[in-house]
Amino acid sequence: MNWFFKKGELSQDGWDVVVDSSIEGWQHTGLKVGTLLEGHSFHIPADGVERIIFPLEGKGLTVEYREAGESSFKTQFLNGRVSVFHGPADLIYVPVDTEVKISGDGRVAVGEAPAKNTKPVRYIKAEEVPVFVRGAGRESRQVHNFGVPETLDADRFIVVEVIVPAGNWSGVPAHKHDTYVPGVESNLEEIYYFETAVSRTVTAPANSDPVGYLRGYASDEREYDVLAEVRSGDVGLVPWGWHGPVSAAPGADLYFFNVMAGPDPDRSWNITDDPNHAWVRETWHHQDPDPRLPYTK
Repeated sequence: MNWFFKKGELSQDGWDVVVDSSIEGWQHTGLKVGTLLEGHSFHIPADGVERIIFPLEGKGLTVEYREAGESSFKTQFLNGRVSVFHGPADLIYVPVDTEVKISGDGRVAVGEAPAKNTKPVRYIKAEEVPVFVRGAGRESRQVHNFGVPETLDADRFIVVEVIVPAGNWSGVPAHKHDTYVPGVESNLEEIYYFETAVSRTVTAPANSDPVGYLRGYASDEREYDVLAEVRSGDVGLVPWGWHGPVSAAPGADLYFFNVMAGPDPDRSWNITDDPNHAWVRETWHHQDPDPRLPYTK
C-alpha cells in the first residue's frame, strides 16, 4: 500500500487534497485542502464527521455553518495570515451533522474525523492559540496546540500545526502510537500535510527548491516503510509503525498539519519511543531551544 502522496495526487472534486476512507486501509481521520478564488466556494454536507477549519494563507475565510436541528446558517469570519510560517490563524471547530459553506480569499485546511458525540461549536482566535517550542537545539520545533484535549473539546481527533525551522529535526526520537495500552500508548492514525519555503533567515535564488524529509518504518509484522522528500502540497500517512524524524533541509523551513484519531475509548495522545533512539531526549537537558523560534506574524 502507498502511504505517501505528492502534490496533486489526492486532488478531488475541486479540492487540492482529499484524504478519506477511499484510501485503502484508512478509517479514522480525514483532510481537505482547497484554494479559494473569486466566485469559488466549498460546500460540505452535514454528515457524521467532526471538523476543524482554518486558513493556511490569504486574507481570510467566511465559514457559514448550520448545526443539526437549525433552520438557518450562522456565520464566522476567520482572519488569515501571510503564510503558515507567520504564526497561527483563526479557526473554528464544528461537530458532526453540521453543514458547512466556505468562501473567501486564500487556501483553507479542514481536518476531519468520523465521530459520534456532538460537541459545541468553538471559535478560537489566532491570539488564543497555545504556541509552544518543543525540544532543544537542532531538535527544536514550534507547535500550535489548538486541537489537543486540553485546548479543544472535540469527540475523536487531535490536531496540531508544527513549524520546523531550516536545518532542524522534528519527530525525534522516532515514536509510535499504534497499540492501545491505557495511559501508556494510544492507537492513532496520523496525517501529515506539508508546506515548505525558503527560510526567512536567508536570501535564496529564484530557482531554489526548499524540501524536507519524512521517515517511517514498521514496529511489528505490519509492513510500513516511508522515506520521502517532501514539498508543499505533499501528504504522508502513518497507519501504524515508528515515524520520525521529519526534517527541514538547510535553507528550507518546513510546516506540517497533523490530524490524529483512532478507535480507542478515550481521546489521548500517548506515545512509545523507539528504544534505539529514546536516549536523544536526555541530550535536550543540556541545550537551549532554537533562538529563531517562535515564528510569529
